[in-house]
Amino acid sequence: MKPLDRKIYLASKSPRRRELLRQIGIDFELLLNDKEVDEQVLPGEKANDYVTRVTRDKLNSAYHTMLTRQLRPRPVLAADTTVVIDGEILGKPADMAEAVSMITRLSGRTHQVLTSIAVISKEKTFQVTQSSDVAFRALSECEIRAYCNTQEPYDKAGAYGIQGLAAAFIQDIAGSHSGIMGLPLFETAQLLEKAGLRIL
Repeated sequence: MKPLDRKIYLASKSPRRRELLRQIGIDFELLLNDKEVDEQVLPGEKANDYVTRVTRDKLNSAYHTMLTRQLRPRPVLAADTTVVIDGEILGKPADMAEAVSMITRLSGRTHQVLTSIAVISKEKTFQVTQSSDVAFRALSECEIRAYCNTQEPYDKAGAYGIQGLAAAFIQDIAGSHSGIMGLPLFETAQLLEKAGLRIL
């Protein structure tokens, strides 16, 4: 059994982030925000600024929730992931038409996946944003429609997840596989250690 001081609060609904934290032995408790964070892209906002801001807002909201609920003080971790092509942010598709449009844009091209991670501990905040390049092979219209007929694209930025069926589309990656999933483990471990939590 791990000591209580090695436990963190995770401010994320993502099952993939939970799996990744468990992979590196981090014990956590979910801390969902009392108030939803606005994830709309601001006019003229660049992708790196966007993902950094949204992550920081999620972190601050969760930290405020910890304080107002008078929960045991622990480090809080938040993250956000966005997919970018031609400088444009691709969010989560609302329907099949949007999913088809997104996957069609990614087909045969390289795009970027940005994941920002932030940790607050004892009123000190640590944040880093990791970027990976992902190259899709050229896909036929039939493949794109078959993929978008599954449930996989609809809760994921850019309409795909590297840990699912879309792995068969990915020709090459340069960066962090776990970052593309939603939590780059190397950078996460470094931030947690800065916050005073040893991984090993």
